[in-house]
Amino acid sequence: MDWTTLLCRERLGKTTQSSDELGRTPFHKDHDRVIFSGAFRRLGRKTQVHPVASNDHIHTRLTHSLEVGCVGRSLGMRVGEILRADMPEWCSPADLGVIVQSACLAHDIGNPPYGHSGEDAIRHWFQQAAEQGLLDCLSDAERNDLLHFEGNAQGFRVLTQLEYHRFDGGMRLTYATLGTYLKYPWTAEHADTQGYKKHKFGCYQSELPLLRQVAERLALPEVEPNRWARHPLVYLMEAADDICYGLIDLEDGLEMELLAYPEVEALLLDLVGDDLPQTYRQLGEHDSIRRKLAILRGKAIEHLTNAAATAFVEQQAVLLNGELLGDLVEHMQPAAKRCVLKAKELARQKIFQDKRKTLHEIGAYRTLEILLEAFTGAALAQSRSEELTFRQRRTLDLMGNNAPEPGAAPYSALLRVIDFIAGMTDSYAAHMAQGLVGHATH
Repeated sequence: MDWTTLLCRERLGKTTQSSDELGRTPFHKDHDRVIFSGAFRRLGRKTQVHPVASNDHIHTRLTHSLEVGCVGRSLGMRVGEILRADMPEWCSPADLGVIVQSACLAHDIGNPPYGHSGEDAIRHWFQQAAEQGLLDCLSDAERNDLLHFEGNAQGFRVLTQLEYHRFDGGMRLTYATLGTYLKYPWTAEHADTQGYKKHKFGCYQSELPLLRQVAERLALPEVEPNRWARHPLVYLMEAADDICYGLIDLEDGLEMELLAYPEVEALLLDLVGDDLPQTYRQLGEHDSIRRKLAILRGKAIEHLTNAAATAFVEQQAVLLNGELLGDLVEHMQPAAKRCVLKAKELARQKIFQDKRKTLHEIGAYRTLEILLEAFTGAALAQSRSEELTFRQRRTLDLMGNNAPEPGAAPYSALLRVIDFIAGMTDSYAAHMAQGLVGHATH
């Protein structure tokens, strides 16, 4: 792979190259299109790790995405400065920074309500539906998409199909930004065969022609049918997510009183060493834990960002060959790698087992079960051009422009249901499910 092709400024869905404006390149326009989209705005009411609104300081998908975007921008700009001689003349470090930032902002845009438990709830429902023969009308490849529902693949559909120019290029982002977004540029058939993050994939059958188009424009090598090598900048986006996810989980854990400050401080001091800000050294016993952590966390992110950028530059040749094994964290200097891995392990042991979180996750299954049962039944009846019952007609009315056309292919009809439900916020999903089962009268 080469940088000139990988940084393609052409837009999906447009035949002409996007032009620069004063102070605003095509890549800056990508950033703005993501930020102003409805799908991005709704992340503010979607679970990151802990239930939304349980504590005003807890992260949502939106605040997480904004923070990942900040770290991603720093990573891209730093790498752009170091590799300036290897980049095309027209691409500045700021361009590289905003490409990574845009991909970071969009990295969770396809996630359903209730976080990863929502993803699992959708998969579980379709697995049960398949056992009952509901998916017999689909091809094996189509059935696989639903059985392995994946927020990354849904996100690619949001970016390329659903937002703005509906089914005509979607957001019409540049190929460079789309390539940087695609953590898993392969279809569901490869989800269980990948040694790297098994069960993950980035594209449904419905968007496979678009994935192929992106890969061809960027000259991503096709490793095997329907699986391509990752864009090198994906590794920066992924590193930014790992850095934020690891440290912010700990911050939320303190807010939820699931962790004690000394154990978080020890982990970060192991990374930072003597490079402590003067403001941290001057803190007294009356300073709040939030203030202490904010200062220490900022220095830790600086160290991790430096380590990730250094690892990227050191691995540039391997990255351009599409041969890097694992993620960038695995190739960071030992103290930085240890910090991220220990943070994730601490979160698994003490945060993910919280009973409040567990109750929320169990409730997600029932909520999404109610929604999927109601809307898939109506959508498949519409697909078969059956005479709809009053209830089915009113159910489809709720879907608005997400409702399938009469006679639509079953796969297409079911994807429209997923588009509708995956786009919901936690609170809207709960409200609609409650409405569908009816309110008891006294």
